[in-house]
Amino acid sequence: MMWNSVGDFFAMGGYALYVWGSFGICAFAFLMEPLLIGKRHRDIVRTLRRQLAAEKLETENT
Repeated sequence: MMWNSVGDFFAMGGYALYVWGSFGICAFAFLMEPLLIGKRHRDIVRTLRRQLAAEKLETENT
């Protein structure tokens, strides 16, 4: 497809909402994925540390 102007490019032949909406959703997903993975990793490490501390206290008390 050939565009005569920048406005034509961004209009995408009348499919701009679909094209740019899809691009935006994909970009959002690509940006959020590492953030969510990092949060999940921190939560798991925190839970494991709490469990280890609880087990350590339990063995010291017995």
